[in-house]
Amino acid sequence: MLSLRRADPGMGYHAARGGSLVPMLLVLLATLFVTALAAPAVVRFARPAAAPILAIVPALATFWLISVAPGVLRGEPIGLVRSWVSGLEIEFALHLDGLALLFALLICGIGTLIVLYAGAYLGTHPQFGRFMAALLGFMASMLGLVLADDAIALFIFWELTSITSYLLIGFDHERADARKAALQALLVTGLGGLALLAGLLLLADAAGTLRLSDMAAARPDLPLDPRAAAIVLLILAGAFTKSAMAPFHFWLPGAMEAPAPVSAYLHSSTMVKAGVYLVARLDPALCDIASWSRLLVAFGAATALIGAFTASRQRYFKRLLAYSTVSSLGIMVLLVGLGAPQAAAVYILAHALFKGALFMIAGVAEKRTGRKDVEALGDLRRAMPWTAAIAPAAALSMAGVPLFLGFAGKELLLKAALSAGWAAPFVVPCVFAAGASGVLVALLVAWRPFHAAPEAGALPVAAREGTPLLLAGPLLLAGLGMLAGLFPFLGARAITDAAALAIAGPRGTGLVRIDVPALAAPGAALALSLASLVAGVLLYRARARWRAIAALGGVIDAASPQRGYTAALDGILRAARFQTRLLQNGRLRIYLFVCLLSTIGLVLLAAARTGTLPGVPADDVAISAPDLVFLIIAAVAAIVATRLRGRLSTIAMLGGVGFAVAMLFLTFGAPDVAMTQFAVETLTVIIFVLIFHHLPRFAVFSGPWVRLRDGLLASAFGVLMGGLVLLVRRDAVFPPISDAFAARAAPEAHGRNVVNVILVDFRALDTLGEILVLAISGIGVYTLLRLFIRKEREA
Repeated sequence: MLSLRRADPGMGYHAARGGSLVPMLLVLLATLFVTALAAPAVVRFARPAAAPILAIVPALATFWLISVAPGVLRGEPIGLVRSWVSGLEIEFALHLDGLALLFALLICGIGTLIVLYAGAYLGTHPQFGRFMAALLGFMASMLGLVLADDAIALFIFWELTSITSYLLIGFDHERADARKAALQALLVTGLGGLALLAGLLLLADAAGTLRLSDMAAARPDLPLDPRAAAIVLLILAGAFTKSAMAPFHFWLPGAMEAPAPVSAYLHSSTMVKAGVYLVARLDPALCDIASWSRLLVAFGAATALIGAFTASRQRYFKRLLAYSTVSSLGIMVLLVGLGAPQAAAVYILAHALFKGALFMIAGVAEKRTGRKDVEALGDLRRAMPWTAAIAPAAALSMAGVPLFLGFAGKELLLKAALSAGWAAPFVVPCVFAAGASGVLVALLVAWRPFHAAPEAGALPVAAREGTPLLLAGPLLLAGLGMLAGLFPFLGARAITDAAALAIAGPRGTGLVRIDVPALAAPGAALALSLASLVAGVLLYRARARWRAIAALGGVIDAASPQRGYTAALDGILRAARFQTRLLQNGRLRIYLFVCLLSTIGLVLLAAARTGTLPGVPADDVAISAPDLVFLIIAAVAAIVATRLRGRLSTIAMLGGVGFAVAMLFLTFGAPDVAMTQFAVETLTVIIFVLIFHHLPRFAVFSGPWVRLRDGLLASAFGVLMGGLVLLVRRDAVFPPISDAFAARAAPEAHGRNVVNVILVDFRALDTLGEILVLAISGIGVYTLLRLFIRKEREA
């Protein structure tokens, strides 16, 4: 059932227009997921118009978000709470406040443009339907992540983004590099996701709630919790791996193996910002833990510097933009750590606009020229005049030129860095270097290929202008960046202020957490901003010399995290191959030997640690004469089976063991179990006879010592299992579940055969799973037999 509650202003839930908005959050998510599932069919039956048709859904979502924005911006978040796993007190909760609204608009708005862009970029690809399904699935997962107000729901959507991004990065799965990059991204973000789950569960336990919007109330008590350090480290491990923070930044440039629409969407405005969103969402609850802020500042500044340095050494379009994105992600995390929520919100919005546009411009240039190296291109403005005109508009915002939104973000960033107190001597140089590197990248991507001559020796290029759908996205994003810079009162300021309020939480907005006087006069930020522009231009002009100098840092490359990842993965694979040769060598006897011996050892170890040994009072063991007869028959048949050398006689003895056990079931008053055992044994004997009839006769038998070893192991395991049964009977903690099954079988399942009722009613899903496994195995065997028969006929 749906339930709503209103909390204090700015943190509560509301439903405008009679509550009609509340279900819309759920409808929004469900519609996107359904559209993702329907995408292959839409592409198949309406390929020329498939992208515009599919873009209707995220476009409508964007318009709906805009329609509800006024209420959210007034501090009236929309929320939905639905009972999910009531036994564990887990609810499915969604929450649309200022921060979620900012990200949701980026996800749906830019997502609409990316769908149209992808239609023009990949519309003729034979697997375009699969691509659109993964892209829209990712969009829905990312939207669910930013709307989730429950820690469990957030984690589920978090993992869905990792899975769908894996499919998108590895879309061109026939290329080894694409498969490798997709696996690398999945492993890094997947391991981080496991750490995040542990951190969220610890945080929920410490805060007393799974609701993210309620965790800020526990802020004063969290620093006193003995698990505070573990909570911070685990949550940051998840956030840092997702947002490509050093030392986990190496997966992002590798992900540039994905098509340009993926890079423009996932790796500039959505997925890589998921970690930034997480630290911004949890900052109100964790900001009083000293290690939280310090780690955000340290890793954010270091990532900004590393990304800036590495970007300055690149020549290819997407690698330039990828490493500059790493630098920008570090800046966003740094701003959250410094307690500058307004600067963080403005920079997040500005970065999504200019970087999304530049990634799309890079995709157009690569597709229309067939070249990836910016230095090998030049004077493209003649062949691509529209592209050459749009690119500088986005680049100027990235460089932080006045009148663009990027300038406002850069100005607020520098003010926060100068007011960072003890961290300022470390933060300011990192931020300055990131700014200069951003100018260099902007010039290389948006100016160099279009307005400068190609480098000496470059082959001529037959370039063509991009189609309208290829240029519509970057034109709109670059235009919005300029419009928001010129007229922030049209909506950009209200959205970023609301997001800043959500990031700040109860602490207010616009405050630098380290409350010390600024280290410079009010004009220092502007002076640094202009200085970084000049430094970037100078670096652009001397880029060849700089690359030669930077290349001397081979020690840095040798110690890069990428090499560590490769070495670790190779080590795991070598260990896996070794244990496979050792334990999974195709010999059933070895499998059984290892499993039985391990079980015996573990049980004996547990018994030694607890001092618990099997045993029951002597008067509690009563064996009737028929029981004793059948036990003796089963034991004798088992022993004789190990001594015989004939195949049919051995099978007969094994069948005798099974039939004797079935008779024991019958004497204990379980005719249904006995009949099942009779049927199984009969079929087993018949199948064995039919199979062994077509196999060669036994040629090699085990030696006496091997048989003695196997006999002792089998006997020990039998004694162990018998002892465990007696132990359970003696020290039962709970009443037998069989009594409950027997009592409920007739009145609830309308059946008197308890075994059948358990299989088809109480444990129906287990039985269905087993049937599916058998069916899949049967199909596999049938396929192999068909292939074998076909090869025999061809031979």
